[in-house]
Amino acid sequence: MTTAVSFTLGGLLGLLSAVLGGWVDQALGRAVDVLMAIPPLIFALVLLSIVGASLINLVLIIAVLDSTRVYRVTRAVAMNVVVLDFVEAAKLQGEKIGWIMTREVLPNILPPLTAEFGLRFCFVFLTISALSFLGLGIQPPLADWGSMVKENATLINYGNVTPLLPAGAIALLTVSVNFVVDWFLHKTSGLKG
Repeated sequence: MTTAVSFTLGGLLGLLSAVLGGWVDQALGRAVDVLMAIPPLIFALVLLSIVGASLINLVLIIAVLDSTRVYRVTRAVAMNVVVLDFVEAAKLQGEKIGWIMTREVLPNILPPLTAEFGLRFCFVFLTISALSFLGLGIQPPLADWGSMVKENATLINYGNVTPLLPAGAIALLTVSVNFVVDWFLHKTSGLKG
């Protein structure tokens, strides 16, 4: 859910910034710069301490913080497409901004955005696990890998590897998601082999 919200917000603003340019691009760029200047984990800790560590707050805060990275990637790849002739032709035909964004630019930037989606998905899991380990992530009675590591951390002193199991699950999920994203990119690229 968090990754979907961050991609919707960051992707939409990144596309809008690239297509409109000018003062819109400058205003959005500076707002994103301000948010990116603060370390995301610390910013999330502060915000969750203020508004409370509910599941909805967790999703929204991480999504907004993650959307800044999505905005940067989307804007960067869209800027290369916006200057091409077919986009200029669509503008000259009088196509609306929504049409240009969804029909002209977006289909041409999907591969890098798909790869970024896989990375962001994994980073969201790591962020939520880190926040849960620190006590401000997903709250009991809901289960989370970060809180499982925290609850069993003292067992490492006795040679018990139980805390490593949730950490291994996070690593396995990260590798699996990236394999799926790579497979999807390979299938959609039309390459053989």
